[in-house]
Amino acid sequence: MGQGGQPRRVQAYDGELGAAVTRAQDGDEASFAVAYRLVQPGLLGYLRGLVGDDAEDVASDAWLEIARDLGRFRGDGAGFRGWTATIARHRALDHLRRQRVRPRATALEQDMLDLPGPHSTPDQALESLSTEYALDLVRGLPRDQAEAVLLRVVVGLDGPAAARVLGKRPGAVRTAAYRGLKRLAHQLGAEGVTDDGTGTLGEST
Repeated sequence: MGQGGQPRRVQAYDGELGAAVTRAQDGDEASFAVAYRLVQPGLLGYLRGLVGDDAEDVASDAWLEIARDLGRFRGDGAGFRGWTATIARHRALDHLRRQRVRPRATALEQDMLDLPGPHSTPDQALESLSTEYALDLVRGLPRDQAEAVLLRVVVGLDGPAAARVLGKRPGAVRTAAYRGLKRLAHQLGAEGVTDDGTGTLGEST
C-alpha cells in the first residue's frame, strides 16, 4: 500500500468503475454488470471476514439493495466501493443479529506450522497468504482491527473511506488497521513484533 493508502490494483480500475456506475445509473444493464464484476471480489472477501460461509447470501442481499438504490448514489469509483461496503456491512450485521451467532473461530495452529518462513512486515504477511487462510486469520482479530484490515486491504478503501463505512475517525481506523496487521505479522512469526492476544470478530477492543 503506497502513500495514498490504496493498493495500486484498486486505483487502476477506479476510473473504469466510476464510468460504469454512471452509465448504469442511466439504465445500462451491461455497465451495472461491469461495476459488479469490479466490486464483488473485494466485497465478498470483506463479507467472508464478517460472516464466513454465509458471505454469498449476504452479498446477494446487499446487491439487491445496491441495485435498488443506485439512483441515489453520488460519487466516483472509489466512492462507490465505499458505498457498497457500507451497505454490505449493514446486511452482514443484520445477518449476525438474526442468527445470534458469533463468527466461528477457526483452528489455525497446524496451518501456521505449515507456512514458509517468517514475514518481515505486516503487509507482506497478508500478501503472502492464500485468500481463504488470510480471511480466517483476520477473523481472529478483535472486531475493530478485523474490519479495518478488511476494508483497507481486501476492499481497498483509503483511510477516510474506511472511516466513513465504520462511522469512526480516520485516525482510529488507521490505528486499528496498523494494530491488526501487526498482530497478524506476529502470529505468523514476524520478528520485532510484540503485540499478542487473541479475540474474535464479535469483540471490539
